[in-house]
Amino acid sequence: YPTVPFAELQRHQACVNALAWAPHSSCHIFTAGDDAQALIWELSGASQPLVEGGGPDPMLAYTAGAEINQLQWSSLQSDWI
Repeated sequence: YPTVPFAELQRHQACVNALAWAPHSSCHIFTAGDDAQALIWELSGASQPLVEGGGPDPMLAYTAGAEINQLQWSSLQSDWI
């Protein structure tokens, strides 16, 4: 039900500025933020009970030289961002 969190994505160290669900997958989400990180999460295995301070680890991570404010999955190449 909507009142119960499905997952808590806790690996960003600052504000999250953007997120996008993958257009080709129901279990992949991409987040980016002020911590200069872009993280891709695979949530199909995130249905385990939530533990304080826990949560899934991102499946891929990129660190930029500055904050990231925008992101978008490619509509032509489903594995490109």
